Amino acid sequence: MKKISLLPVIAMSIGLLVLLGYLLGPFIPLLNALRFELTQWAAIVAGAALLVGVGNLFSVHLTKIRRREKGSAYSLLLLVSLLGTLMLGVSAGAARGQWMQYMVGAIIVPVEVSLMALLAVTLVYASIRLLRRRSDGMTVLFLLSALVMLTAAISLPFIGTIPMLGDWIGPWLNSYPVAGGARGLLIGVALGALVTGLRVLFAMDRPYGGK
Repeated sequence: MKKISLLPVIAMSIGLLVLLGYLLGPFIPLLNALRFELTQWAAIVAGAALLVGVGNLFSVHLTKIRRREKGSAYSLLLLVSLLGTLMLGVSAGAARGQWMQYMVGAIIVPVEVSLMALLAVTLVYASIRLLRRRSDGMTVLFLLSALVMLTAAISLPFIGTIPMLGDWIGPWLNSYPVAGGARGLLIGVALGALVTGLRVLFAMDRPYGGK
């Protein structure tokens, strides 16, 4: 007789209860309350998992510093920034929360802008390489769209001499083709997450363990 692992059964049962709570919650208040409670538990577990991940990150980089491995200077900078941010957040509390938000934003926003700039340049470079390997209409259209968007987005004096580019072509591309592509990507991500969740729910995939 094949043994049934208890962990997949618990995971499937909780997933089905949450799913039923979303579907039948407006009609059965008990299911809605149970769904809300299970979601709160999941948030607590996710927060605990985040703390465990931060602890593991600290341990890994501390080991690199002790062994003086390559890149240990960056590990030291990471740990100093981590401890400094943690101490500031704990000591500031709600009274000086704005200062904490300002300091975090002063670091995160420039990094995000730099990554987006790097992504834009990488996309243009990738499209040029793709044009060398496959010269079809869609590749040329993608490259031209990327170049037009970059030219319309940058703030340089000579762009002001092309009002049509910054006032009409750029906003039109942002409002229609770019927005449509972004929504298509989001729909694809949502469908992929839905299919993955259903596979986990019906024990086709078991990331939580169990054979």
